[in-house]
Amino acid sequence: MAAHGIVSTETPTMTKSSERLGVFIDGPNLYAATRALGFDIDYQKLIDFFRVQGRLLRIFYYTAVQGEAEYSALRPLVDWLDYNGYTVVTKPAKEFVDALGRRRIKNSMQVELAIDMMEMAGRLDHAILLSGDGDFRALVEAVQRRGVRVTVISTYRSGPGFIADELRRQADLYLELVDLAPVIRQRPGPREEPMPAVAAGSCS
Repeated sequence: MAAHGIVSTETPTMTKSSERLGVFIDGPNLYAATRALGFDIDYQKLIDFFRVQGRLLRIFYYTAVQGEAEYSALRPLVDWLDYNGYTVVTKPAKEFVDALGRRRIKNSMQVELAIDMMEMAGRLDHAILLSGDGDFRALVEAVQRRGVRVTVISTYRSGPGFIADELRRQADLYLELVDLAPVIRQRPGPREEPMPAVAAGSCS
């Protein structure tokens, strides 16, 4: 049973609310979750969903890019989001070698997302985080201390590893991505706006 704007999507109800909303999308984490669930997101439907949930002040999309080839693949999506109501935040991914000599890619946008959420907290009634990353638990708690309700959207139905238990417990409300799928999934067939897949990133 959902309350105060965000609704259960088992039977989606688009109820207008006076809450001031901010949405924060961890792009690589969301992409990995929807890929595991077997559907692609229609980003126009996604922003439309949040617009009817309350007074949407800002919707952020965060993604790191690795090299020119990946950046080129991401460019159509990034451009479309940028022109259609999203605030897109990107940075280059960093390559490093771990203690075992293995090549790793660091593509986390945790710091950028945390700064934006904290800076906006004073203007929000409700922050919505699309990520299952347990490292965001402390951020959620800090925002809650400022009087902001926090909803986390992720999935546990695709198997372990996508939603950290500590993050789910910390949130005021948890919304299962599977239940939201009928509202935001991309339908098969031609589209006016191409929606390329986001490059997969770390879910940790």
